[in-house]
Amino acid sequence: MAGIYIHVPFCHSKCAYCDFYSMPLKGREEKYAGYTDALLNEWEHRRGELDQPVRTIYFGGGTPSSLPLTQLDRIISVLPVGRGGETMDEAADIEMTMEVTMEVNPEDVTGEFCEWLRRSPVNRVSMGVQSLNDRELSVIGRRHTAREAVEAYKRLRDAGIENISLDLIYGLPKQSLESWRESLISLLDMRPEHLSAYLLSYEEGTRLTAMRSAGKVAEATQELAEEMYATLCSLTRARGYEHYEISNFALPGRRSRHNSSYWRGVPYLGLGPSAHSLTMGDRSYNSSSLRDYIAANGVVNVVEHESETEKTNDLILTALRTKEGLRLSDFTPARRERLMRAASPWVSSRALRLEDGYLRMDEAHWLISDRVIVDLIEVD
Repeated sequence: MAGIYIHVPFCHSKCAYCDFYSMPLKGREEKYAGYTDALLNEWEHRRGELDQPVRTIYFGGGTPSSLPLTQLDRIISVLPVGRGGETMDEAADIEMTMEVTMEVNPEDVTGEFCEWLRRSPVNRVSMGVQSLNDRELSVIGRRHTAREAVEAYKRLRDAGIENISLDLIYGLPKQSLESWRESLISLLDMRPEHLSAYLLSYEEGTRLTAMRSAGKVAEATQELAEEMYATLCSLTRARGYEHYEISNFALPGRRSRHNSSYWRGVPYLGLGPSAHSLTMGDRSYNSSSLRDYIAANGVVNVVEHESETEKTNDLILTALRTKEGLRLSDFTPARRERLMRAASPWVSSRALRLEDGYLRMDEAHWLISDRVIVDLIEVD
């Protein structure tokens, strides 16, 4: 099984906390076709890197739903969206068996967009809600209100989308434990199939970090963040959601297949400026510049030949944040022995558990996973 990730670098505006490669739409409309031309050429140039059937496609960004529908149609028309790897046109009468996810923002979920969704192969939508409190939304620069987010969710349902993931952020400026709880309960009442909830991080170069430095906002205390996380775990569990990765929760059978593949080291091809890939055993990345990407007609891929130590550390970094944990049989005997020596103190403290051939971390300890992982990674 393999996946395709497509990075759409356009947004209506840049949120205060965002450090992903993206840019405001205004003044860049003439670049839509150039971006799509370069992306299609990159796909044609690199599609041979995938030596397994494609089973997941993920449109991320940026905001994919901000791209004109004509350009989205051009991209989808060449992708292998059918059961046997057919393009959209070839698979028009085939029941889709793969997962095709598109990230959207509430303000883009218009009647026209929903009509497009009905005829597209997209069968999973991930919508950035972030909060259902208007004051919190305003502070972080979101363009929608809580009411508009709820209405967008209903329109997606009416459009026939039966697999919806909603994003929330906790630890926001002006957010209290009670307002977090209210947002979470309201979202869970909507009963999405999937929920992603992230602790706010202050990344270098973002507007939010500048606001913190200027004393305009205050970072949530560690104690408050831990209380919010405990509330998140408790409420989702009570509603029947499986906590299968540090920030991800799903109803039975509704895990994100695409993201789960990332964490298991399944090959994926990343298309678009700043996209990363894991193909033919190597990681690679594209230039984080739309101008360079268009000028090179999408051929801006840089390959990183990882050492066995780096590949081992990649596995540790991702797997310990999942419910399944680290499968010890994935390690050579020598590396497994070294790993267990490093893990021993954490096993003794019960932050890690050794069972059924796996090294696992309970959800109660996932917030300190970085501290554990630092002790487990190998150094050349």
